[in-house]
Amino acid sequence: MTLTTAEADRILADNFAPWVRALGLSVTDTGERHAVLRLPWSDQLAREGGALSGQALMAAADTAGVIAVAAARGGFGPVTTVQQSASFQRAVTGRDVLVHARVTKLGRRIAFLDITLGAEGEEDAAAHATAVYALA
Repeated sequence: MTLTTAEADRILADNFAPWVRALGLSVTDTGERHAVLRLPWSDQLAREGGALSGQALMAAADTAGVIAVAAARGGFGPVTTVQQSASFQRAVTGRDVLVHARVTKLGRRIAFLDITLGAEGEEDAAAHATAVYALA
């Protein structure tokens, strides 16, 4: 059973640290093995030079991964990030970012994900991440 976006937004509100909630993430889509989150543009998340910081992108990728795992499992359960790696490909300035997280393998104890982040309205990715989660 796939989570609705409202259920996924409730998971965000109920299970993440205040500083993650302060990013303003919202769930725009969920499916059997994926989730899409929106990271709204904020000058507070920009680094020197005006581009969105890598730290904000990594936090958004990790959060989207947890929501995608919840979608794949039919509900939220505790997970622990075991590994996350990112490649930053282009700067994002003044635009929201869409974070597409897809579960590539879901086991009983571990999940693997592929995550693409891109400025809204652009075809080319701004960043690509992979993540591994231990499942409780």
